[in-house]
Amino acid sequence: SFQFSARGHWSTWPAFGSEQTILGNHKPCCAPEERRSSNKQALLTVPKPRYLEELESYLRKELRSLDLTKNNSQELKLQPYREIFEFFIDNFKTYKPLLSAIKNEYEVTLAYQKKTIRALEPLKAMVTTVSDECTQRILALQEKEKDEIHMLKQEKQRLLKFIDDMKEEKSSLQTQVEHLQTSVAEEYARYLNEHGARKLLLAKLNDMHNERLEMTRRQAQGRERGVSGEDAVKLTLALKVARQDLTKAQVKLNAMMADYGDVVPRRDFESLEKKYSDVLQEMKALQEGFDQLRKEYETLLEIHRETAQERDNFCAQLQRVQQNRTPRPNWAKCSEVIPGGAERWDCLAEGKTSEELVDVLLEEIGTGALREINVFPGWGKGDKVPVYLRHEGEVKNKKLTKKDVVNTLKDVWKEKIALEQQTGERCSLPEFFLSYLQKKYGDAAAMEWSYTLYENMRLCRSNHVLSSFYDVLTGKVDEEHYRGQNQLISNLQKELAARDSSNSGSLTSQQFRQDTAVREAFPLKRKESIQELVDASRYRLDGTEDLINYISLFKEDEEGNAGPFIAKLRSQYVREKQEYLRQLKNKLGDLTEVKADDLKAAFCSIDPDIDGQTLDTYVGLASQAGREELDREAVPIGTVLERLLTGEVRRVGPSPVEGSTAGFEGE
Repeated sequence: SFQFSARGHWSTWPAFGSEQTILGNHKPCCAPEERRSSNKQALLTVPKPRYLEELESYLRKELRSLDLTKNNSQELKLQPYREIFEFFIDNFKTYKPLLSAIKNEYEVTLAYQKKTIRALEPLKAMVTTVSDECTQRILALQEKEKDEIHMLKQEKQRLLKFIDDMKEEKSSLQTQVEHLQTSVAEEYARYLNEHGARKLLLAKLNDMHNERLEMTRRQAQGRERGVSGEDAVKLTLALKVARQDLTKAQVKLNAMMADYGDVVPRRDFESLEKKYSDVLQEMKALQEGFDQLRKEYETLLEIHRETAQERDNFCAQLQRVQQNRTPRPNWAKCSEVIPGGAERWDCLAEGKTSEELVDVLLEEIGTGALREINVFPGWGKGDKVPVYLRHEGEVKNKKLTKKDVVNTLKDVWKEKIALEQQTGERCSLPEFFLSYLQKKYGDAAAMEWSYTLYENMRLCRSNHVLSSFYDVLTGKVDEEHYRGQNQLISNLQKELAARDSSNSGSLTSQQFRQDTAVREAFPLKRKESIQELVDASRYRLDGTEDLINYISLFKEDEEGNAGPFIAKLRSQYVREKQEYLRQLKNKLGDLTEVKADDLKAAFCSIDPDIDGQTLDTYVGLASQAGREELDREAVPIGTVLERLLTGEVRRVGPSPVEGSTAGFEGE
């Protein structure tokens, strides 16, 4: 018979069975908690129920016996399924009323559909008849319109011929017009020549007439030459009047020169007036700018006084704190002197130890003092000076914010990884750091950026982006150590996203615990470590909330600070690495110097699953390939452990012996 769960619910076997079945995609009518328990039971119950096998066998037998070539093959095929469903109803007494009602409703619906189909059969015949009639009408209309189409085609041919005739006539008329234009041009030239000849003729006639008049006048003067000249008295009087007029004009001219000697022309006056107006407007604008600059200068001067006073207060308070410090200081007092007040100090101090709080306080003081520095002294150009700090003389302080420093360092990592993927070769971070700054800001400003970024990284040790970049840049930590941490975080993020089937961005606390997402991403972590990660992921949730927004766990603020979850993950990474090296040190025992064989034997003992390639990588890291060879000469154990601590070293397989969680401290 069909399988039932312990509480009387249907078995969920069809949703998990491997064989293909007829009955599928059913949804058990049970509560979410019961469905979850039944799903777990179904995972362990693989065999198919016997009653289901009998029903499927009967159905296949009945289907094979049917003749599916007939017109009513679908109805014949439906009959075995009806019988199977009736058997199913009879064997499940509890659900028989509901299943019978469902079956009856389907039967009524099928009967109604058959009745509707029978009612539509006459309409189908009518549609066929109407379709034939419409086809005949269309053919008749086409036959009727053939003559009209023929007539229209003939009319088209006639009109085309008429158009050709008109084009020929137009061409003939165009030729006549061109001939007439030529004739008119010739006539116009002929009349123009006649017009010019007429003008010349008239000019000659006028000259002849003038010569005739001049000749007549000369003859008349010859006849009157004996008469006396003009009256001398009249000429003397005219001369006297002309001299008087000249004197008056001279007097008037002298008076005007005396009155208007210093007067400029109106044109020059208007030009000078315009220039004066422009200069006046410019002066007013400059005066306004000067007033604004003076106000800003006074404001900046006041801010400088306040800043200097705050700096003195900070220094005094720091001295008092240093003099009066106790094993358990009152860190809340720092909120009075930290920019941003208690709210920012609470954010900075969250989850930190006293030693870490001292680093935070020193970082705030150091960054404040760094903003007061205008120039840095150059380190020189010696061989011991890093390539990105080789400079003689003073270097300008760019006074960058922490946000700008974080964004620049992230961009350096991004460009370096892209270059290495493109070329397939690893490049040195110090050299790439300098080339990046030179390429982006030029050779002149590259050192200013380099010194400013270096000082910010050196001071801001609490910021992971700055401190990790500084450690890799200065050689304190190998670059693979940084890449390893990022790879672990990326793997966990992908595993959580894969567990989120609904793409809601949230998971339950149960999905974070053992045998789920975190366990899949970190199979070697202990239960206590996984529980620490779960607790860190719930730091913003109430006690009653169960959903964890895993996307927000990986977000950083604008200064590159991650949340408690990522901070805990990174601290566990360092702690597990230190524990791994502590076990290695204990395995080496009292040896003061080790060789390659000793180191390989110790690694294989504490980590039996380690492969040969990884083992060679760890040994090469300990020997610093090229400087010392472990095969030929021994290396102090302290040096070996220190080099391994700076590189990417972690356990490959489970530990054969459960060790303590105490951290290893490099000697």
